[in-house]
Amino acid sequence: MPYDVERVRALYPALQSDRVWLDGAAGTQSPASVIDAVAETYRVGTSNGGGVFASSRAADEITDAARSAVADLVGAESAGGVVLGPNMTTLTYRFAQALARDWQPGDNLIVTELDHDANVRPWVQWAEATGVEVRWARVDVDSGELPLEQFSELLDDRTRLVAVTGASNVLGTRPDVRGITDAARSVGALSYVDGVHSTAHGVVDVAALGSDFYVTSAYKWDGPHVGCLVAQPDLLDRLVPFKLASSANDVPDRFEWGTPSYANFAGVTAAVDHLASLDPEATGSRRARLVRSLNAAEEHETVLLDRVLAALESDERITLYGRPKSRTATVFFRVVGETPEQTAARLDQAGINAWHGHNYAWEVTRALGIRDSGSAVRASLSHYSNASDVDRFLASV
Repeated sequence: MPYDVERVRALYPALQSDRVWLDGAAGTQSPASVIDAVAETYRVGTSNGGGVFASSRAADEITDAARSAVADLVGAESAGGVVLGPNMTTLTYRFAQALARDWQPGDNLIVTELDHDANVRPWVQWAEATGVEVRWARVDVDSGELPLEQFSELLDDRTRLVAVTGASNVLGTRPDVRGITDAARSVGALSYVDGVHSTAHGVVDVAALGSDFYVTSAYKWDGPHVGCLVAQPDLLDRLVPFKLASSANDVPDRFEWGTPSYANFAGVTAAVDHLASLDPEATGSRRARLVRSLNAAEEHETVLLDRVLAALESDERITLYGRPKSRTATVFFRVVGETPEQTAARLDQAGINAWHGHNYAWEVTRALGIRDSGSAVRASLSHYSNASDVDRFLASV
């Protein structure tokens, strides 16, 4: 059965407007099932977890369900290795702090120009605080690729961490994550993979990626604002974060500071269940349904992306940044004679949501030589984008 995008779109209240939503790389819309799950949690009443009474036990059950859902989404072996937090940036700072406790002067870590700044600045700042060297993996500015060969020159036996993205949030580039994590492991270094952008655009298998830490954000795949970090429980058990003396010391609880939003956790589970239902004929376990549904969604996005790329590449007025061999359905471009802000404003007048600026891709926009002049316009297709969205976008550009 072909991917039924109109059936999918009907599940999203926001998509019933006349807007074209090409801003999913900054945050997707939520289906009614996610909205209802969050609202129902508040409607029946919420309490903090860890108590003996019913509403407190319900909070613990909501948390456990969210961990299990995230584990299924990314193919993790154990829900006990899923840490939940307010967002990816906060979790990354939290883990940078914990990991840096074991760093020593003379150590080094590797970050890349391709990454969102949330997978760069926490590591750079903690390296500065601990006297650790930062080494940079560079982007090929013509293709937008992150060449694998450079990592063999950057790594040595004092490398403690390699931080790399699963996909660029502006160029769409999918680097060879497994090649990079294998290289890191060969010298005893840990790998920290930012899957915020990549998780929304295909099947994730953390074991196949070889990542030690994989982090994602639910609001990039139809859920609420919750960050999720996935690692093996025994690895988490080796880390000692700063925390309150009175708070839980179990894994993964000891990495979760303060009272969480249980309603949003309920929304995380609903979002994963929704993604598993994108193909209504998918059967089996939730993981099996996720694999089939997300493969179908990615094929749908690729068809739309091919149309967008063909049109933009054939137009002499358009400068398109990055032509990676493997990519998500995301384009970064400029129109001759307009600033990116002017182009985005013109698209807005046509009823189209598209971001302009660096989009926190701080280093790659500098490497491309466009950061100081407004960077570019980003249009990001989602599994709920349709041919009409593409038609209106291309006509307006």
